[in-house]
Formats: sequence, structure tokens, C-alpha cells
Amino acid sequence: MILCLGTTPAVQRVMVFCKLALEVVNRAVITLDGAAGKSVNVAKVLRALGEPVVAAGFLGGARGRFVRHLLEARGIDLDFVTVGQNTRQCITVIDQAAGTQTELVEESQPVAPEGYHKLMWRIQRRVRNCRAVVMSGTITPGGPGDLYLECTRMAQAAGALPIVDAHGPALLEALKGRPALVKPNRAELAATVGRELKNQAEVVSAMRELCERGAARIVVTAGKEPTLAFDGRSVWQILAPSIVALNPIGSGDSFAAGLVWRLLRGEDLGEACRWASATGAANALTMMPGEVDRKDVDRLVRGTRVVKLKH
Repeated sequence: MILCLGTTPAVQRVMVFCKLALEVVNRAVITLDGAAGKSVNVAKVLRALGEPVVAAGFLGGARGRFVRHLLEARGIDLDFVTVGQNTRQCITVIDQAAGTQTELVEESQPVAPEGYHKLMWRIQRRVRNCRAVVMSGTITPGGPGDLYLECTRMAQAAGALPIVDAHGPALLEALKGRPALVKPNRAELAATVGRELKNQAEVVSAMRELCERGAARIVVTAGKEPTLAFDGRSVWQILAPSIVALNPIGSGDSFAAGLVWRLLRGEDLGEACRWASATGAANALTMMPGEVDRKDVDRLVRGTRVVKLKH
């Protein structure tokens, strides 16, 4: 079992327009509704790859019930705490003429300390039977800044692989627990170390810094640019397969899912990233974030290149 933890799931709406114009009425040619949020995306992709998963966090209101229904229909085990606040909604606007995707994000609402106490109890109970714990996304406003640190320590104590996909203070705090892997994107890495990263050498330097602060391994995605991976000894550059993307939103989460999928098979970081990159690319071929077809992953991995860099 793999535990996917995130405190800010969402109802996701994707609206596709032939051509978008401001300050006029725009009519969508396609509208899709689904369940998303970083941790939910990870859980959906892992389930599509054949892994048993449990999703945990907070859900509330009619939107929360909608998310529960969709995830249960996919065979995902759920251990969410029910809260009074309605689960947020995010909207992806796709402009086909311009080839752009715009994400409109509703901020999550604060959750009372009692909600976090219930969540921690559930994680403590679940982690005993998990092979990995994937912690994704931001923490609700006013939530405990050491959430991912405590969950990393729980995972370590249970013999599970702790993976943190976060940035800023939440990531820096989690490093004290020495997670097995952290996966920020390039902008998140820059925000975490507090400086601009202008080139590959500066990115690698920042990755080393996080390893020195406690991360066993670090992977940094960068959208269409090559991904970089560092395990404390070797640096790999991962070149994604060439595709025509429909919607790249959620590809970073899909990458994280593919990464833990292969690491649990005992592969080294470079090879795991090869499959992770293919999984992220497969996500971009679908309209809804966190949706992959295993056949696409198997096909795309053949066009993914991994190069070990000198450093």
C-alpha cells in the first residue's frame, strides 16, 4: 500500500475553448469535472499503474462528497477527515487557438487543530502497512508547519519510504526528518533556497544544498526543460519524450507517482526517473490532471533519455 497525503484536494473543472477572448462571452466546447489536487493526482496515477493506494487529507461539503465518490469508483482506499469547509475548486482554461493552459486556483480554507489531530491519528494507523508515504502540496492556511516532518518520521519508523513534493518552509522543516526523496520543481527549489537559479550548475548546487540539509535524493522537474536528479553521488539529466500536450497540468504529480512506483521496484534513481518522465508525459496527453493510460507510459518510456552528467 502507498499512502498519498495532501491537505488541499480539489474538484477540478477543465474548460476547453476554441479561442479565448477577454471581456466578452466565451463558450466552452468541452467541460469536464473530476477530482484533483496534488496528492489526489498522485493517488489516481498510482492506481492506474496498478498500485494499491490510500488517499488521506481533508474533504468537506458537497464538493468533498463528489471527490469521495469519484475516487471510490476508481478503487482508491480513502481515509479523509471530514471538515466543515467545502472542498475547493480549481479550473483549467484551455485555449486551443493559442495553445495555452491557464489554471485558476481557489485557495483552501483553514482547518481547526482538531482536524489535524484526527488526521495524524489516521496516518499513524495507516503507515504501519504502507511501503511508501507521498506527501504533496501546500498545507492549509494556519496548519502545522511541521506536518511533513512528523509524517516523514512516522514513515521512517514504520520502514516506509517518505517522499516529499513540497517547497518553502514545509520542505525545509521536512528535511530535518531525512526524507528518502524530495521533488520540487525548479521554481519551487529557487523559492526554497531563497535565490534565483539561472542555469543548470546553480540548480545542481541548490540540489546539493538540500541533500546536505537532509534529503537522501532530490529530483527537480522543470516543465518542458530537462529534469535533474541527484542521489548524493551521481547527477542525471532526464530528457522527456516528444509529445503534443493537451493539458500538462498535473504532470509533475504524475511524475512523482511514476517515481515512487519504480523506486519501490528497486530501480536506481536515473532509471526510476526515466519511467517517471514517461508517466508525466502520459498525463499531458489527457484533458484531466492525474489521468494516465498505462499503454501510453509503456510507449513513451522508449522515447525518454537519461544521461549521467559529470559534476
